[in-house]
Amino acid sequence: MASISSLLSPPNNLLYNPTKPLTLPPKLHFQTPKKTHFQNLPSFTFSPLILSPKRSQVLFAVAEDTQVDVSSEAARKLYIGNIPRTVDNAELTRIVEEHGAVEKAEVMYDKYSGRSRRFAFATMKTVEDANAVVEKLNGTEIGGRQIKVNITEKPLSTVESSLLQVEESQFVDSPHKVYVGNLAKTVTTEILEKFFSEKGKVLSAKVSRVPGTSKSSGFGFVTFSSDEDVETAITSFNNTLLEGQRIRVNKA
Repeated sequence: MASISSLLSPPNNLLYNPTKPLTLPPKLHFQTPKKTHFQNLPSFTFSPLILSPKRSQVLFAVAEDTQVDVSSEAARKLYIGNIPRTVDNAELTRIVEEHGAVEKAEVMYDKYSGRSRRFAFATMKTVEDANAVVEKLNGTEIGGRQIKVNITEKPLSTVESSLLQVEESQFVDSPHKVYVGNLAKTVTTEILEKFFSEKGKVLSAKVSRVPGTSKSSGFGFVTFSSDEDVETAITSFNNTLLEGQRIRVNKA
């Protein structure tokens, strides 16, 4: 039977020995689970987004459907130019619907003066209706003005559309503005601004495009900082040649 002293005395291998490192008996040794470097990171770190082939196909199909819809609308949408300022949405609808079913007709107005910008757009119910309106109305007269009617072109590519959006966003609008009509198709925004800068300080200029296309609408706008600059521009440039065509300049 073990003595009391032997029970109270620690085993020799637990006694401090300055010549040996302190060791623990195997039964007292424990090991904590090894942690990874990512253990404390948010769970989303381990959940990268991976599109399955099935999802990719669905997204691609949606993109294709959208393109088809836009092209279809472009084939039904009409540009109607050189209309009298007295023609409003109701009268435009009445004129156009004599030759086909109209989905929407809208005259464009200047946001400062509230006056008609002398052009409009009409979306027809079908492509056949749109073609019929072009055939019947293009080159006819309304209120003593010969109007121009054509179908808007195929939509732009993403890159072309982005470039035109940048050009549009750079335009500085102003209540001191002139309308420039009968522009040659070769006239760009840069050419227009440089031309008018010869007689005054131009704030900004832009050539209007047929919506959804890069095609010039045959007119543009130039803005100034004062009415005096506007009057100078009209006096100096109305009925002058630009890129081989005589332009019309008047207050917008």
